[in-house]
Amino acid sequence: MGTIRKIVEGTQFPMLTLVAGHNGMYRRVTGVNVVESIDLIMFCRPNELVVTTGVNFSHQDTSLEQLVKLAYAKKVAGFIINIGPYIPDIPESVITFANEHDFPIFQMPWDRRVADLLKTTFQFIATHQQEQSTEEKVLYNLLFHYKQHADSIKQNLAQLGFPKGTELAIITCKTIAAQSRIDRYEVMIQFAFQNRYKRFLKLKYKNHLIFLIDRVQINTPTIPFSKTVEEIYDKITKKNGSLDVIIGKGNFHKEFENIQTSYEESLTVIRLAQLHNNRFLYKYKEIGAYKIIMGVQNRTLIESFSQDILGQIYHYDDLHNTDYLSFLRIFLEENGSTSKISERQFIHRNTVLYKIKKIEMLLDMDLSNPFTKTNLYMAFLIEDVLTHS
Repeated sequence: MGTIRKIVEGTQFPMLTLVAGHNGMYRRVTGVNVVESIDLIMFCRPNELVVTTGVNFSHQDTSLEQLVKLAYAKKVAGFIINIGPYIPDIPESVITFANEHDFPIFQMPWDRRVADLLKTTFQFIATHQQEQSTEEKVLYNLLFHYKQHADSIKQNLAQLGFPKGTELAIITCKTIAAQSRIDRYEVMIQFAFQNRYKRFLKLKYKNHLIFLIDRVQINTPTIPFSKTVEEIYDKITKKNGSLDVIIGKGNFHKEFENIQTSYEESLTVIRLAQLHNNRFLYKYKEIGAYKIIMGVQNRTLIESFSQDILGQIYHYDDLHNTDYLSFLRIFLEENGSTSKISERQFIHRNTVLYKIKKIEMLLDMDLSNPFTKTNLYMAFLIEDVLTHS
């Protein structure tokens, strides 16, 4: 795919100099737009390059800074500033903003024509759109026709930056509602993964978005995968009012013939997350508790474990028509965060604290104790498995 990195490292754009936002070179480029007025930023689309000469700026410093910030909010790929009579230099405030937000800013000298830049950019995009089609075909064959195309797949993957011996995994994204299309979330999901991964292949298949990732090609190794997924979930929930996407990741595998297994593992994660309404299940290696519970032959044993832990709350809720059991689930899902529980339940923080104390009294347990949380979480997993088995 065409990215800022390929613009910087290639030879097609000698007129451009990257002056800020160097950590945003992962951003994908799918279009270009000339914007000479803040009012026109509304016509920009995600992943476009925005070009300006400043010809219509009334106050150079503030107008340019405002335009750059609005362009960033529109999720454009980067910003090209034509340095000349209208913008003699790039204000330090723009440089600072771009560096803080990993937003690529290029400068272009006045003697280089914008028309030539646009022509070169169109050629660049067309070339890399063809590459994108090739990448999709390679990933499709890797997942579904590996034996028939093994040699060419190995060669193509090496050319695309995934040599033999690389540890690869599959991430699958699908909608929860059958009638909902994954296309409406594609830009949002891809943007998040562009931020996390230096390189990936993408395929749209049967209303799934499928990504091939490399274990070592990560821009944000100190940030867990779960945080990236939760940020996507939060944005989708904010957009829809509810969560409409599930994301699952399979294990990493070194052998190309095992990548289909990673895909199947990612689908298993999605099925379990849907079946047990567990939005916090992201990776196949994290389903171990489910595998253990489903593998226990003595059902009476695990039933009694769950009943011993949760039975008192069930009994209290039945007698008093309360909702402490569902509240306890949310408490565990939000890791005991009173602010998040309050926001999710639409109740005051003091009410959250009261309910926590009440549950501690009913269970005779300290909910701040990690071992207690583990037992409670296991009890709910057992309940979910038994309910749906």
